[in-house]
Amino acid sequence: MSPETSDTLEMAMVRSSGLDTLLHDLTDRAVDEVSGAAACSITVRRSGRLLTLAGSAGLPGGLDQRQYENGSGPCVQAAETQVEQYAPDLAAETRWPGYREYALSAGVRCVLALPLAVEPETGAAINFYGTEPGSLGSDRATARAFAARAADTIAVALRIERERTSAADVRSALLSRSVIDQAIGILMAQERVSAQIALARLRRLSQDRNVKLRDLCGALVAKVGGADGARPGMPRRRPDGRPSPDPGRR
Repeated sequence: MSPETSDTLEMAMVRSSGLDTLLHDLTDRAVDEVSGAAACSITVRRSGRLLTLAGSAGLPGGLDQRQYENGSGPCVQAAETQVEQYAPDLAAETRWPGYREYALSAGVRCVLALPLAVEPETGAAINFYGTEPGSLGSDRATARAFAARAADTIAVALRIERERTSAADVRSALLSRSVIDQAIGILMAQERVSAQIALARLRRLSQDRNVKLRDLCGALVAKVGGADGARPGMPRRRPDGRPSPDPGRR
């Protein structure tokens, strides 16, 4: 990865149609650059569990997932121990018996899993799969060099994703706070109670109905807004119930 590419990488991610697409392209490039690689995937630990962040075209379905379910396999071990795992021929491999059988049935004979230093993730790996015995052995140095470059790309991608998620969470929290405050104000006006009592009543009602407080308050605000607002075609009314004069008429 050239310095120019590194300098513009973050902006390219922001402009891209999605981080998923960019990371998928990264695994496709890995297959192109590492001779003997038929497929590639990226494993990352999130919320205490391993998952496949991206996979190249041609990656057999379930190849990584089977490892996560069993808690055993080359990409699991590489991510958790941060030690390179290489199986030149799965047909002769004695490690990971459950995974071994599944991988062979999917046409995989050779696996190389390299740990990735991706902060602040606690476990990550890039996994190369070959369809011939020993197909990844001659180009392991290229695979390691690619993994080192990919780690920077993946770290930036994950940081951007976290920032986007954080911004969305903040917007959601502000909207929730606003609608809850409106609902409290409505209850205070209708029942002539304090803000603390109004909030307590809303929370109790939320628990009784098994409805999120935000959704309950949103329904109350919408109901009151619809009841108070004049419907199209209906005349406005004075407090005494008589229709108000049309401001357009004289």
